[in-house]
This record gives sequence, C-alpha cells and structure tokens, in this order.
Amino acid sequence: LYNDAMKDSLARFKFRGDAKIIQAFGRDFAAGFKAAYPSNTHTLIPIPLSGERLAERGFNQSELLASLLGMPVIFPLIRLNNEKQSKKSKTERLSAEKKFSAAENSAEGMNVILIDDIYTTGATLHQAAE
Repeated sequence: LYNDAMKDSLARFKFRGDAKIIQAFGRDFAAGFKAAYPSNTHTLIPIPLSGERLAERGFNQSELLASLLGMPVIFPLIRLNNEKQSKKSKTERLSAEKKFSAAENSAEGMNVILIDDIYTTGATLHQAAE
C-alpha cells in the first residue's frame, strides 16, 4: 500500500541513498511480480537514470528492483535528459519531449517488461516503450 510508511521508505530509497532498504521488500516484490507474471519468459529492462542522477544517488533504483527478480536483465535504453520527473506536474510529464533512445532492434522479438520504481502518470514507461 502506498501509505505514509511506504512514502517514507521510498523517499529513503530514492532520494536519501538508502539502497539497502530494498532488501526489506525483496520477497514481497518478487512474489507479487511472480503472481502478476507467472511465466518466466520475460526479459527485464530497467528504466535508466541520467549520468548526473546516477552520480547523485550512486545506484539506479530500477536496476536494484530488477535484480530482485532473478530474471534476465538488458539495458538497451539510453536516457536523453536529466530532468527530475518528481518536480513536474502531470501535464508537464505527459507533454515532455522524448526521454529515451535505444539501439535499433535492441529488444526485437523479446518478451520484455519495463521496470521503474514509481508509476505516477505513466509518461516515463510509455516513452520507454516507444
């Protein structure tokens, strides 16, 4: 549930550099994922951070989440900008310019699942899917 305790945990994880907190959610996250996607035929694609954001945090939270699932992970996406989505309104997120690039056909024929830490408007995942 996205309650006050979860909000605090996500803030610690994402904005205060507490990467180890992810371990507290690992079993439940993996169980929920397996219930939603029972076949083990997917390849995971974590949403990349900009170089600047990665340097600030020291880790990519989406990569850490993907690592909890014990499935193949690939990294075809390249972040084109470093704008913080958390500071944007819904309208700004949905009308933002292209955020990602990828090598042509880098995931062609694969059954992929995009992994991100928080789903707000869906703009990031929709742009990554494109």
